[in-house]
Amino acid sequence: MRGPGGPELFQLDREAREIAPGAVHVPDWLSLSEQQELVAAARLWCSGSARLRHQRMPGGGVMSVKSTVLGQSWPRYKVQQAGRPEALPERLGTLGVAGVSRAYGQDSPEAVAFEPTTAVVNFYDADARMGMHQDLDESGPDPIVSISLGDTCIFRLGNLEHRGRPYQDIELKSGDLLVFGRSSRWAFHGVPAVKAGTGDASLGMRNGGRINITVRSTRHDRR
Repeated sequence: MRGPGGPELFQLDREAREIAPGAVHVPDWLSLSEQQELVAAARLWCSGSARLRHQRMPGGGVMSVKSTVLGQSWPRYKVQQAGRPEALPERLGTLGVAGVSRAYGQDSPEAVAFEPTTAVVNFYDADARMGMHQDLDESGPDPIVSISLGDTCIFRLGNLEHRGRPYQDIELKSGDLLVFGRSSRWAFHGVPAVKAGTGDASLGMRNGGRINITVRSTRHDRR
């Protein structure tokens, strides 16, 4: 299913597991056909005023990752595009709810309460990285649903206090689901490396790279 990328270094059994309290990794959550459909849809969603851009940070630096926001945005979020659709694509809303249900159970309080409003789409080429950060733009405790497409990345999940150790590294491959909420909702996390050439050519990503879609709720002020 996937192209060559050298030996696997992490989670050789590829079983669904809780990697930290409230952080659940489900390998191969999406089938190849579902991944292909999502890549094609993302190409349409991330066009026009919602096209992917290198965003400028408050300090003046420019992110190596390209990104855009679909659906409801945040007043202080820096990705602002005139004419950007305010409605979250229905497909992503459905995936968001399904992801929380898969991670915690469909009758869990998180799955029952989750009302996705927003998706951040990030594109990583072979040289792109994401530094350690906390997702603080949302005011409520709802979990983050992360879906990976294309090249494998190393995802680093850290602690709640700072960017340094302790942290752990996990391989996220195309089709993998990662949900982090509960005790891990405010954990520092980042992507220190992308393994170029590991994505399946049939996904339709001509130049390779990794697409990461994170579905979240910005609706409630419940933190």
